[in-house]
Amino acid sequence: MPEVPQPAPDRIVPVAGRPLVVGVGPRRATLLAHTAAVWAHALGSEIYFAYADPSRMVEEEFPDGRIRHVGVDPDSDDQGWQRTEQEIIDWLTGLNLPVAWEFRYLAGRADRALTHLARYTDACAIVVGARNPHSPRWGQGHSLGQNLARHQHRPVLAIPLNVVDWKQR
Repeated sequence: MPEVPQPAPDRIVPVAGRPLVVGVGPRRATLLAHTAAVWAHALGSEIYFAYADPSRMVEEEFPDGRIRHVGVDPDSDDQGWQRTEQEIIDWLTGLNLPVAWEFRYLAGRADRALTHLARYTDACAIVVGARNPHSPRWGQGHSLGQNLARHQHRPVLAIPLNVVDWKQR
């Protein structure tokens, strides 16, 4: 088995004051957004919320982490993404988070898109939601958090969104 190069200590991104990249989606996990805001406040940093639309692909990347994207299906409604983007922005705005934040609409695979945004923004970590750790698929590479932890060097913070209340059992 070939040896995979490991990140060197000089690739560790300083934490204080560096932004967080937070993967969100149309499901609107309010707990994820609020938890990320608590961490960002403690770090003295801002948040880059991002949604990676799998029905779109990157056409061009810009230095600030923004992208130009096009639909994978040329016959689909090419304006549908704008509705989704506005819905997510409206939801985030309505949360009244106590930290500065920006939103990026990304395209393609979420793990790759969030990794690229983290590189562009020099984020100290990537934050994602962990919906169902009790699924039979857990641990089989189907988790965004697991894919991020395996393929890039920034820490990944997984926020549990569906938990078992052991006090009730």
